[in-house]
Amino acid sequence: MSASKSSSRLFTIGLVASWYSSNIGVLLLNKYLLSNYGFKYPIFLTMCHMTACSLLSYIAIAWLKMVPMQTIRSRTQFVKITALSFVFCGSVVSGNISLRYLPVSFNQAIGATTPFFTAVFAYMITLKREAWLVYGALIPVVTGVIIASGGEPSFHLFGFVMCVGATAARALKSVLQGILLSSEGEKLNSMNLLLYMAPIAVVLLLPATLYMEQNVVGITLALAKDDIKIVWYLLFNSALAYFVNLTNFLVTKHTSALTLQVLGNAKGAVAVVVSILIFKNPVSVTGMLGYTLTVIGVILYSQAKKRSK
Repeated sequence: MSASKSSSRLFTIGLVASWYSSNIGVLLLNKYLLSNYGFKYPIFLTMCHMTACSLLSYIAIAWLKMVPMQTIRSRTQFVKITALSFVFCGSVVSGNISLRYLPVSFNQAIGATTPFFTAVFAYMITLKREAWLVYGALIPVVTGVIIASGGEPSFHLFGFVMCVGATAARALKSVLQGILLSSEGEKLNSMNLLLYMAPIAVVLLLPATLYMEQNVVGITLALAKDDIKIVWYLLFNSALAYFVNLTNFLVTKHTSALTLQVLGNAKGAVAVVVSILIFKNPVSVTGMLGYTLTVIGVILYSQAKKRSK
C-alpha cells in the first residue's frame, strides 16, 4: 500500500514539474522569439500555437483516447464555443504582443491580477456578489501592480496596456465559460473544449495574420534559409503551447482546486526568478515589493473565497 502511495505521489510531482516546465518554457521562448530573437509576429506565433493545439488535441482524444470524445450537440453550443474562441484569441495575442515590450517578470506581475478582473466581470455579467472580505483581498492585488508599475525600469505603456488587456480577456473567458457551458447538456471538459476552440481560433487568426503581418510566411521561410533553428523554435514552442493545456488538465484532475491555486501562485514567482536569471532584465526593489504584495493579495483572495463558500 505504501509503495502504491509513493508511486502516486511521484506521479503527481512529475505532473506538477511538467506543468511548471511547459508553462515557464513557453513563456520564456515566446519572450525570446518576440523580443531577443527579433521574430516580431505575435499573431502568426499565436496561430502556430492554435494549429498545434488543433492537431495534438485530435491525436490525444481520437487516437490515444486520453479522454472520451464529446460532441457539439447544437448550433447554439457551437456559437458559444466560437465566442469563447474569440476571447481566447484576444487574450493570447495580446499577451504575446506585450512580451515584445515588457520583461517576463513584469508581465507575470500584471497577470497575477486575473482574480480582480474575474470578480469584476462576474459582477458585471451575472450580478454575482462576493463577500466583502473577498473584495478586500483584491486591494493588495491591484495596489501591488500599481507599485510594481511605478518601480519597473523597463515600463512600456503600449506593452502594459496589451498585458492588462490579455489579463482581462483571460478572466472574461473563465467567466463566460462558466456561464455559456454550464448547462448539463453543454458541459465539455477542458481537453474537448480545446479540441473545438483551437481550429476556430486558427480560422479567426488567419485573416488577421494575413492583413496585419503581411508576407509573414515568406519572411519566416527567408529566416529559415539563414537560420534553420527558427523552424525548430516555432515547432517546439507550438508543441509546448499544447502541453501547457494538457498538463493543466492533468494537474487539475489529480490534485484539489486549492492545491492548484497555490501551485499557480508559486509558478508565477518561479517564472519571474527564472526569467530574470536568463534575460538579466533590470529589476528594482520597488518592483519586486509590488509583485510580492500582489502575490500575497492573490493568496488572501483564494483563502477568502474558500471561507465564503
